[in-house]
Amino acid sequence: MNALQNPFALLARLLLAALFLPAGISKISGFAGTAGYIGSVGLPLPEVGAAIAIAVEVLGGIALIVGFGTRWAALALAVFTLVASFFFHAYWALPAEQQMMQQLMFMKNIGVVGGLLALAAFGAGAFSLDARRKA
Repeated sequence: MNALQNPFALLARLLLAALFLPAGISKISGFAGTAGYIGSVGLPLPEVGAAIAIAVEVLGGIALIVGFGTRWAALALAVFTLVASFFFHAYWALPAEQQMMQQLMFMKNIGVVGGLLALAAFGAGAFSLDARRKA
């Protein structure tokens, strides 16, 4: 199983980045809609929130892909995802007939946070810029 550790670490980074990088890029082109959505849940300064979301998702996604500052990028994405889950997938505050999809999205995000925390704990693996910097 040790022989698979580095390929799996690379695959984990790429799969997690596949969630964040496209989401961040789409927020750039749909900035007004993103800010409107953030404002719709009552968060202050929605434009600032949208800019922060873009920065975290795009920069964090790129960091995961290349394996640069992986532990910090994964930790930042984990905190971002956890906080966003409570604001944007608050299934407990919805009528019973609307809860199922938001609960699935919330729990999916909790799983993503778990994967990001594993990357933060164990690092990027050998196939990364982090490993090259250490060598």
